[in-house]
Amino acid sequence: MLHLKKLSKDFAGKPLFTEINWHLKKGERVGLVGENGAGKSTLMRIIAGEVESSSGEIQITRGGTVGYLPQDGIVAKGQPLFAEVMTALSELQEIEREIAELTARLEREPHDAPGHDQLLDRFGHLQEEFRLKGGYAMESEVGNVLTGLGFSPADWEKECGEFSGGWQMRIALAKLLLKKPNVLLLDEPTNHLDIEARNWLESYLQGYPYSVMLVSHDRFFLDQVCSRIAEVWNHAITDYHCNYSNYLVQREERVSALREAKKRQDEEVEKMEDFISRFRYKADKAAMVQSRIKQLEKIERILLPPERKKIHFRFPTAPKSGKTVMELSGVVKAYGSNVVLNQVDLTVESGERIALVGHNGAGKSTLMRVLANADVTSGTVKDGHNVIKDYFAQDQAQELDASRSAYDELLADAPYDMVPQLRDILGAFLFSGDDIHKKVGVLSGGERNRLALAKLLLRPANLLLMDEPTNHLDLFSKDVLLEALKNFGGTVVFVSHDRHFIDGLATRVVEVGGGKLESFYGDYEYYLEKTAGAAGAPGQDGLGRLTPGKGEEKPVEAATEQPDQRLSRQQQREQDKQRQKEERARERKLAEIEEKIGVKEGELAKLEEEMAAPEFFANHEAARLAGERHAELSTEIAALYEAWEAS
Repeated sequence: MLHLKKLSKDFAGKPLFTEINWHLKKGERVGLVGENGAGKSTLMRIIAGEVESSSGEIQITRGGTVGYLPQDGIVAKGQPLFAEVMTALSELQEIEREIAELTARLEREPHDAPGHDQLLDRFGHLQEEFRLKGGYAMESEVGNVLTGLGFSPADWEKECGEFSGGWQMRIALAKLLLKKPNVLLLDEPTNHLDIEARNWLESYLQGYPYSVMLVSHDRFFLDQVCSRIAEVWNHAITDYHCNYSNYLVQREERVSALREAKKRQDEEVEKMEDFISRFRYKADKAAMVQSRIKQLEKIERILLPPERKKIHFRFPTAPKSGKTVMELSGVVKAYGSNVVLNQVDLTVESGERIALVGHNGAGKSTLMRVLANADVTSGTVKDGHNVIKDYFAQDQAQELDASRSAYDELLADAPYDMVPQLRDILGAFLFSGDDIHKKVGVLSGGERNRLALAKLLLRPANLLLMDEPTNHLDLFSKDVLLEALKNFGGTVVFVSHDRHFIDGLATRVVEVGGGKLESFYGDYEYYLEKTAGAAGAPGQDGLGRLTPGKGEEKPVEAATEQPDQRLSRQQQREQDKQRQKEERARERKLAEIEEKIGVKEGELAKLEEEMAAPEFFANHEAARLAGERHAELSTEIAALYEAWEAS
């Protein structure tokens, strides 16, 4: 599908890639990984044709297409959302227009007019092409993609210019997915997606019929989507035919083997160099010295990947708080007529790690601000005994003073006794040497976020409220933050769209939506199990336990249950039987639909064969009825395919 042959790229005389030979097969989904600045985005832009390579060539299968989604910078405006996204299917729309024009001409012209047979042939060819390319289901497909990416039907007629930057990138992603390029290049596609949209995109890419190459800082997403990891390092690409988690293991094994081989090589080189230096000027050893010199020149030196720089820190020891850390009772939060939280109750207990989930705009950030500032329209927010809060807002990095240096920004908020430790804290967050004197205004998004996180270490707290703390952090920094929060002795309430981060930290999931809250005592996988299954009685979760936010207190038993409690074996067997029964029913339904499709397509093929006969349009009434029947059959087949896809 895609072949890079001796591809090189230099920037200001410095090599980024050197004679890369690399192949991407049809249907492969590859995750591109590497240090910041290794050239991942540049490689994608070269393949997409936006940047020229210094040398080498890119070969793509004849007729193949490439589609590229950058990290940001795409803006659509001028027409409604649905119409804008439909432009991705311009080829089908053009076929549809030509079919309409041919239909009108065939209705007007007699069957014996010159060129009538050619028109009829063209008409039949276009109809078949339209059907095979999914033309009858294109509006449905556009609706499915928009819904999957988080747009509600109410958004479809909004002018594109009304959408913010993150939603603009979703529009661009929707158009790209609908075009179905043979090589799909995605640079951080999950940056602007909430967790529901990420889950949808994950499923979509798993079934994508062509090749995918993507860069992502979402470990779970990489694991679920990619079956091959390509590491960009030392001007070359190294392949690992596995998902991201296995890549980390295999890479460590490979690097360990390289270290051992390099150690042996260094010892051998040292012996040769020692021999050369000792006997260089002895005539009787001249031949042996020259032999050693030639051997040294032939040795291909082993290069080791650089040790990855990681954040290394621990949160200050958390002061002890009371058992109940916070309690919300009958809280209402409204902005004018928009009621975001409506009579919600929530109790946060010491030591919990609570993940707030819900679609964009559901009220997660609003709830975080309520917890942080107790700013409510009505109701009460009560802090527990000796609770000391620290709040990391979604836009916390934007609150930094751009005119200060990184060191001065930390110094401005540091207690007197912490000043001697500021350089150590900055060093733990990868600000070392002259980096501490960089102005905040010139820092990258990741550096700003790291600096904002560093400020959380200045004062001890026992309740951390963190809204999207992983934004702009790379995969390794996320893992270190996750480990630090696991070891934190206090309570954490957080919002994140990173599945790996939520899975690794949450002991309870609170779903925010429709102005209400619903709690699930367990990790994110448990939450998915409960929300995917049948709902329990009102006010209860899937295990029949009362849930906070339903106007009921959480029972003592629920508070002491372990997060990993699961259904009994009998209940599991019953659920398995039910799933098997549903699967068999689904398979029967699919078989029935496929049979109907076969019958209808056979009837359509027979009708088109009759319509292709030169004398067919001699009987105008029969031709009219046949045209109507053709349209009916096409519509029925499209509906059956939609039903098949939905089953």
